[in-house]
Amino acid sequence: MAKIFRFPDVGEGITEGEIVRWLVKEGDEVKADQPVAEIETDKAIVEMPTPFPGTVLKLHFKEKDVVKVGQGLITIGAKGESPDAADAAVSPTFAGGPKAVPGAPLPGAAIRTAGGPIQATPMIRKLAQELGLDLAAIPGTGPQGRITEDDVRAAKARTETLRAVPKVKSKYDFYGTLERIPLRGVRRATARKMHESVSTAAHVTHFDEADAATLAALKDRLAPEAARLGVKLTFLPFIVKALVAALKLHPILNSTLDDEDQEIVVKKYYNIGIAVDIPDGLIVPVVKMAEQKTVFDIAGEIKTLAEAAKARTLDMGDLKGGTFSITNVGMIGGEGATPIINYPEAAILATMKIADRVRAVGGIAVVKKTLPLCLSFDHRVIDGAEAGRFMNDLKKVLEDEALLESAARATE
Repeated sequence: MAKIFRFPDVGEGITEGEIVRWLVKEGDEVKADQPVAEIETDKAIVEMPTPFPGTVLKLHFKEKDVVKVGQGLITIGAKGESPDAADAAVSPTFAGGPKAVPGAPLPGAAIRTAGGPIQATPMIRKLAQELGLDLAAIPGTGPQGRITEDDVRAAKARTETLRAVPKVKSKYDFYGTLERIPLRGVRRATARKMHESVSTAAHVTHFDEADAATLAALKDRLAPEAARLGVKLTFLPFIVKALVAALKLHPILNSTLDDEDQEIVVKKYYNIGIAVDIPDGLIVPVVKMAEQKTVFDIAGEIKTLAEAAKARTLDMGDLKGGTFSITNVGMIGGEGATPIINYPEAAILATMKIADRVRAVGGIAVVKKTLPLCLSFDHRVIDGAEAGRFMNDLKKVLEDEALLESAARATE
């Protein structure tokens, strides 16, 4: 019998994905575990394999369509078989249990056959009558095919959608032409994540500046050693190692707030997220256990993660487990910024452009190479004074050659 492969629950709170490209077409023969589509989720573009072998009878969505967890992606069966004969089979999920999609069959649910008895409680029957719905036309997702309240309300919503008047979107306004860009994929995920952060955390930004002469000199001095190891040094790996050294002195900045249990969870490891700018938005892959890696290790890992982020080939694991994040705005320029915390982390550091700036030293104007630093933190977790002390210690590491080289080579 034909089977419907439904978009599985891949975990990480992902509820939907956008079909980037179908890898098969109707009529193709497929094997079990063969990728059938590239789907872009909040986290990455993934190749989605089907658990069913057979002939592709129907593709349920077009490319660029958004599919929600539990909705049918593709129907597979015997050659010549009608896709309408598909059973309720659902592919295994990647993480956790399958999620209910109102109005769609649940994995393993007994679906009422045509002409079979209607499984519904008196309350559900009354609700359907009030809404003017025929229970016989509503598939049940409850145990043994029982119709639930969600099923009834989802059916009503579908009915209202069919009756709705299409919304006309003008290509012009009073002043000229318009371009409408769908908020999808990474851009939509970024927007949702930023809104969650500013709606939850109490953002405060602390601005400071470090003398970058020592940092620049050490980078140049260690460049030949890095070249022998096959990596190119930038300022960022040194900042990561200095950051870890400062976090060890101020562990509260390496924490999250558990709102449900009302606990501050301090992490005893240092997984540093590195914000990567891609055309579709912002992705933050994570350098795991940065305290156990040298500046050379981190330089190579940042390059690999950044390239994978831009190619959209990151593994889900590359995006999980961060304890603190850095956004390197200095690659573009600027003197200051107010970065948004990568919630649920408690803080994020924006590094600005290292450049020669005129500063007063002993009452005399001198030109110094400086690095502006901007720390945004969750004031529910971190006090302003502690944030200031953290920044002082971060600058101390960055400005002291012995401390910076020690941090750069540290592996514990």
